[in-house]
Amino acid sequence: MAGGGIVVQGGRNYEGDVTVFVIVTCMVAAMGGLLFGYDLGISGGVTSMPSFLNQFFPSVVKKMKGAHESEYCKFDSELLTLFTSSLYLAALVASFGASVVTQKFGRKPSMFLGGVSFLIGSVLNGIANNIEMLIFGRLLLGVGVGFANQSVPVYLSEMAPAKIRGALNMGFQMAITIGILVANLVNVGTAKIAGGWGWRLSLGLAIVPALMMTVGSIFLPDTPNSILERGHKEKAKKMLQKVRGTDNVDEEFQDLVDASESAKKVDNPWQNILQPQYRPQLIMCSVIPFFQQLTGINVITFYAPVLYMTLGFGDDASLYSAVIGGSVNALATLVSIFTVDKFGRRILFLEGGLQMFVCQILVGTLIGMKFGLNGEGTLSKFDANLILFLICVYVAAFAWSWGPLGWLVPSEICPLEIRSAGQAINVSVNMFFTFVIAQVFLAMLCHFKFGLFYFFGGFVLIMTVFIYFFLPETKNVPIEEMNRVWKAHWFWSKYIPDEAVIGFRHDEDGTAV
Repeated sequence: MAGGGIVVQGGRNYEGDVTVFVIVTCMVAAMGGLLFGYDLGISGGVTSMPSFLNQFFPSVVKKMKGAHESEYCKFDSELLTLFTSSLYLAALVASFGASVVTQKFGRKPSMFLGGVSFLIGSVLNGIANNIEMLIFGRLLLGVGVGFANQSVPVYLSEMAPAKIRGALNMGFQMAITIGILVANLVNVGTAKIAGGWGWRLSLGLAIVPALMMTVGSIFLPDTPNSILERGHKEKAKKMLQKVRGTDNVDEEFQDLVDASESAKKVDNPWQNILQPQYRPQLIMCSVIPFFQQLTGINVITFYAPVLYMTLGFGDDASLYSAVIGGSVNALATLVSIFTVDKFGRRILFLEGGLQMFVCQILVGTLIGMKFGLNGEGTLSKFDANLILFLICVYVAAFAWSWGPLGWLVPSEICPLEIRSAGQAINVSVNMFFTFVIAQVFLAMLCHFKFGLFYFFGGFVLIMTVFIYFFLPETKNVPIEEMNRVWKAHWFWSKYIPDEAVIGFRHDEDGTAV
């Protein structure tokens, strides 16, 4: 089927129920997303606080007061963007170390190390008295994010039964959106603290999600896949029985054992993932996080208050507008959780992409009409509210499509022998382009002006077309049987050898079963 809409019916139906045990463990693990979300939300608010800017970035304050400064350019500062973006550069580097820890020692130690690093970075940021201390704290936060984003999505995909894997994995994205919303609310409160030290509280409160993840990782059980990977067969079977709520797990356990035995034959997962039979996973683990960042969502998330101030909202209005956007983000993520395992991944990707594209074109056009190329103009209350509405519709589309699916799909498509490498590629590509966007956005806004929204809109259109043609549906397919999906696809099938597929055959109509 040229559109990539291959339907793989089911896969093996393993016995077992959706147990309270697996729900609770996945909810605790998903709290790792709070780290990432809190930082995403807190940065933009802090960098719009006058007291913070006066202490660390006085040149930005001077530029903001310039009588003839273009609205598009008044926040443009490489040092200011380095404060935000340095975290993601550190996360990129840390993801490779996290890959080794996750594979050799399990998912839990990786979560623990991420939580501890984030905790130390939070303390340093809260007490920082110079730019060097501030940036060093951000780098430690980045190490924490790198470890958390490497281990948590893999943990969730391995623990969850196939029929609700999407919903449970999206708990990670739900935690990210909650973290963003909480951070926006914190910024609104701390911005009103007399004495100008509110930014310290905003940055320092990151110790709360750090403690939650650190303590949670101590009590979490490890996944059956990870226990097997380290050679403890009986222990892994007992854990699988506990996770599935039944003693009859022989069929699923045998598939896990087979996958583990195949993985042990691989000396170097990084070398292995370059082989032709893993070409679909390599491409998707690289392209999906690349496109996720080129949606432009982090322009909104990082710099929401700064962006709204640039568009003519007042200081308080910009913070409240960011809260509105954060609320929409959290609520819309629920839509994805309740629909992803029923309607599938592809339809959410495609609908979300089209919705984001339309909103970005409309926002760019409205800003262009009001500010023009010279950046001089004002927004009426109606104009400001309309732009805020369109941005919220855009955020909602991302929250039920590219936001959670950008983490879910790469974490569920890789077989065990390349899973740590695949997730490390996913995280590192995501963090690299997060860093790039964070570092250059304010300069891009200054030079691209309203065309910046057209720029991101163009990428959204490209990536939506890519998904239509090249991403098959993966809902309800057991994680160790995912090769059946690629073997049934019109393009990827040529890379997958028959022996790599469990029980693969075609019906007369060509559908894989």
